[in-house]
Amino acid sequence: MKKLLNTAYVTSEGAALRKDGENLVAEIEGTEKSRIPFHMLGSVVVFGPALLTPALIGACAERGITLVLLDRAGRFQARIEGPAQGNVLLRRAQYRHAEAGDGKGTDIVRSFVLAKVANQRAVLRRAMRDYEASPALEAASDRMAHILRRVQLADQTTDHLRGSEGEAANLYFSVFDQLIRSPDAGLRWTARSRRPPLDAMNALLSFLYTLLTHDCRSACEGVGLDPAVGFLHRDRPGRPSLALDLMEELRAPLADRLALSLVNRRQLRAGDFRAMDGGAVLLTDEGRKTVLTAWQERKREERQHSFLDEKAPLGLVPHLQAQLLARHLRGDLDAYPPWFWS
Repeated sequence: MKKLLNTAYVTSEGAALRKDGENLVAEIEGTEKSRIPFHMLGSVVVFGPALLTPALIGACAERGITLVLLDRAGRFQARIEGPAQGNVLLRRAQYRHAEAGDGKGTDIVRSFVLAKVANQRAVLRRAMRDYEASPALEAASDRMAHILRRVQLADQTTDHLRGSEGEAANLYFSVFDQLIRSPDAGLRWTARSRRPPLDAMNALLSFLYTLLTHDCRSACEGVGLDPAVGFLHRDRPGRPSLALDLMEELRAPLADRLALSLVNRRQLRAGDFRAMDGGAVLLTDEGRKTVLTAWQERKREERQHSFLDEKAPLGLVPHLQAQLLARHLRGDLDAYPPWFWS
């Protein structure tokens, strides 16, 4: 169990959580692993199967501590809370700033775009350090640095910021093939294609983006935000726009880097994909198992969170960012602090 931002994250399967006086106690196989006073908690997030005693559930509800239950893959299952104490106010603030397109909403979009472009550029810079840098990679990196400077200008509207985000994405994917070191011709990159993916690399990225979207949606649900109402992404029926907003800053370091590692280390080969009637390309069952195993391992890796100044597993980053966004919308933080990969 790890405590960050007054939230306890329980990631060990088979954990038992109980009340002991004014404390939450976490045990594994009868051995106490952690003890946290209730007055230091705002919420508890549980990944996978765990035992929660009725006394603990009642104590948390009475004290306004929210219990969030996620499955093994991090998909949202349920939230247990006592009488409503603020989620309606949080969602009203979310709707108000998303609808009005005011300064706060634009600043949130700026944070998303800054982190996305900076993290994409970091992936390119990492490749330039690891391999011989081509003129195209150098040019794309320099242009993205210019976009980052432009995004920080105060006169940028939300539409301007969306345009900068799109320009940076086009630059990034125009040189993406140069990041691939696999000898398989079937794993080369030409252009981004979705719904359906038309080649192996697009199929791999789309699958990883789907996993990341599930995690970001669970993070929004867990803190009481509406995952369907975003700031960068416009509302559309059936689309989790806010989850997609949160995902933007995490795509490159979590999904893209993992995809490149899998193909460059030859853990995935062209034979791990199959072409379907109609032109779509999908992972095989074995390929999907390889990706899922690597995804779970990736989420256990720890990185320093620049705002919290503390290390946290990558799998918890969507939950931390959702909580920071909620605090900003409530007025507890002056700005939404984006997550930068380092």
